[in-house]
Amino acid sequence: MLYDPARHEPLNPLAWDDALVRATIDAIARDARARFSAEKLWPLHPKDFEPGDDMSQPALPMYYGAVGTIWALHYLQHVGAIARSQRYDETLTDVRTHLHAWLRQLPNDETASYLMGDTPVLLMQYEADPTPDLTEQLFELIARNIEHPARELMWGSPGTMLAALHLYERSHDARWRELFRRTAERLHSQLVWSDEVGCHYWTQDLYGRESVYLDAVHGFIATAFVLIRGRALLTSEEWERWEQIIIQTTQRTAVRESGHANWPPLLDQVRTTRPSLMQFCHGSPGFVVCLGRFPSSALDDLLIEAGEATWAAGPLKKGANLCHGTGGNGYAFLRLFERTQDERWLDRARAFAMHGIQQMRADEREYGQLRYSLWTGDPGFAIYLWDCLQAKARFPTLDVFFAGQPHAR
Repeated sequence: MLYDPARHEPLNPLAWDDALVRATIDAIARDARARFSAEKLWPLHPKDFEPGDDMSQPALPMYYGAVGTIWALHYLQHVGAIARSQRYDETLTDVRTHLHAWLRQLPNDETASYLMGDTPVLLMQYEADPTPDLTEQLFELIARNIEHPARELMWGSPGTMLAALHLYERSHDARWRELFRRTAERLHSQLVWSDEVGCHYWTQDLYGRESVYLDAVHGFIATAFVLIRGRALLTSEEWERWEQIIIQTTQRTAVRESGHANWPPLLDQVRTTRPSLMQFCHGSPGFVVCLGRFPSSALDDLLIEAGEATWAAGPLKKGANLCHGTGGNGYAFLRLFERTQDERWLDRARAFAMHGIQQMRADEREYGQLRYSLWTGDPGFAIYLWDCLQAKARFPTLDVFFAGQPHAR
């Protein structure tokens, strides 16, 4: 078995209910607006609490805090999922000040981080008013992050490479294309070869230790996603080089069994440990989301096997969220529907959506509040529900950042 059944729960077989889904999206947005405070932003959820955290202080970053909640509410308004109402543009300036204070407590300068630092705040401000000053600040942050030793999406240069891609699609300014290409070339120079597994990889200097992650947040496949998504900015020779590297590492690190496939979190586990995690941030769902727009058919069989494994595992007990919950796993089905146009994948995505609504409500009853977070909470899940309604796979901050941004194929 390629997953740990103890981490999952049986699917609640609820019929798709368009009206309930729309009402849930609206309820999440209304609750977030009602719980907002200019001083305290949104209350921290116990599930986002780390030992030593001050529960009276709000969470701030894009990944699990106020920046991501603001982004989600603005995005849902723009796409028509919720009524246009309160915006939080002025709040971002104060949030950035507090975010800087939090970042200064970290051992290294992480200001440029795509999911935890300044970059997403500046991107949101740029969307509202693309001034020359904001343009220069973003350019400086992205350029400075090219040498970040993490070499992953959350903190490292792949994340800011994705920011450069969003900016290029928004403005068509050649400077963003050049930053994307510079980052890609530097990442290519940093690849390492594994004789044991027979593939390329990156090391991640992350959280005080060196690791070799494969996953869709910190690992190889998250960086592959950015390269796939931005391949039009590369020459045909550059893309062909990357294409072979991505195919090889994906195939060589997969663990396959009886028509199912999964990947372990770390490269050194490929030959020694059977995978146990089946969630976006570690395992098949993230691989499907990251590789679902791969331009050739070389990985099609693996992607279908990964989708089948995700379905067999069932919803995650951790809740409805995107990073390690039922919503994130459901995005794998939306991606496969997008790729194959096979209706069973859309049906499965919607089945996970209905189950996730029940999980969200159960958590609300248990904790007395919703979870105000993009990647780990309910505003992100609301976007998943909207995408299930639209039958589209637009994973927040990966597939799209600027709400009016063209949908890259």
